[in-house]
Amino acid sequence: MAPILEINELRKSYGALDAVAGISLAVRPGECFGLLGPNGAGKTTTIRMLYGFTPRDSGSLKLFGLDIDSHLREIKARIGICQQEDSLDPDLSLRENLVGFARYFSIPRRDAEQRAEELLEFFALENRATDNVRILSGGLKRRLMLARALINGPELVILDEPTTGLDPQSRQLLWDKLAALKKQGLSILLTTHYMEEAERLCDRLVIVDHGKVLIEGVPRELIRREIGRDVLEIADPDPQIRAFLQQQNLPFEDLDKRLLVYLDNGDELFLKLTRDVRAEGCTLRPASLEDLFLKLTGRELRE
Repeated sequence: MAPILEINELRKSYGALDAVAGISLAVRPGECFGLLGPNGAGKTTTIRMLYGFTPRDSGSLKLFGLDIDSHLREIKARIGICQQEDSLDPDLSLRENLVGFARYFSIPRRDAEQRAEELLEFFALENRATDNVRILSGGLKRRLMLARALINGPELVILDEPTTGLDPQSRQLLWDKLAALKKQGLSILLTTHYMEEAERLCDRLVIVDHGKVLIEGVPRELIRREIGRDVLEIADPDPQIRAFLQQQNLPFEDLDKRLLVYLDNGDELFLKLTRDVRAEGCTLRPASLEDLFLKLTGRELRE
């Protein structure tokens, strides 16, 4: 089946800065595809090029098999976009925001009103339909922005950090709704800083940094291949523990106050350390997408 979104060697520079330096990826129909990376990695610039907001320097962009240069209007009619920034009209009600936005797609008013009611109910906003957007909490605004992104019945929805700043309850609700939309056949392109979110929702993903793709694949397969099944964490390790790991020819990540050992099966080593070496502060846990992300992009803070 042909990709619903196909990016090939996409590039964008700002002076000497290569914001996007040859990114290539493809999103299949009906999947949730994650675009992950630290701050400044090129995610938002890539997203903005997808819907024509930011012009690209080079590379090709196709959505639904259509070239974005010659079919931008048709493409925009078939996608939904939920940006990071709050772009709701604060002077209108929730219902008015949805119905008003439908005008951009020339949706007849009666159809727009029906679609708005369906989306308000789907996102558990029907009891706030006549409230002014200005008084909404951040979580309610994010749900409304997602509803607005779906008003035109898109085939692909692009979500740029959709759950940033939400409390755990609101985040869980949105995860459930996105999973339900995916089951209905909607294709999703998701950027997020929440590794748990990506691991839970994404069928496949890429991790990008400095404008380039570092790795691509199915989350659990990538974790198993690059990290292993387990991570053994050792807090406040003494020189004896470091020497023991070196004698065993076990590679580890030294974070000064903490050691991380990546293993396919950490049970035996955990027993040796706690029973024979008498190491305290040992924790054995499953490897996660966050482990992979930090291994590939580093642990330095990004502004």
